[in-house]
Amino acid sequence: MQEAQPNTRPARWLAPVMLLLGGLCFTVVWIMLAVYTGKTCGWMAVVGALDAAVMLRLGGMPRGAARALLAVLATVAILVLANWGVAATQIGFAMGLNPWDSALKLGMDYAWTLAGLANHAVDRLWMGVALVVAAIAAR
Repeated sequence: MQEAQPNTRPARWLAPVMLLLGGLCFTVVWIMLAVYTGKTCGWMAVVGALDAAVMLRLGGMPRGAARALLAVLATVAILVLANWGVAATQIGFAMGLNPWDSALKLGMDYAWTLAGLANHAVDRLWMGVALVVAAIAAR
């Protein structure tokens, strides 16, 4: 009797689910660190890019341009959500709102203005480096 060979290929749904959960958890950590320190912590963008690349690798997504593109897109999403969350939390504290209530009321123009004021040139540089790191690390 032959033994059944185990399936060594992970399921196709695993990488996106891991990317989503890992990205959301990382975004919450970034927001908490930024609120605790009072700075935007732009260097966390590079850590987020590495997080996205690792989640895709651990999820079993094959190497190539698709994985690199997905890692870059996930990094952009992490950047946007983290900056939105930091702005919403700071404004929410000033207005007596919970962070999630403030995030729902924060408009796109106001969030863009707050992110532009909070992120210095070094933070923007870190965010640009993060996109390159995501593409390279995910290949």
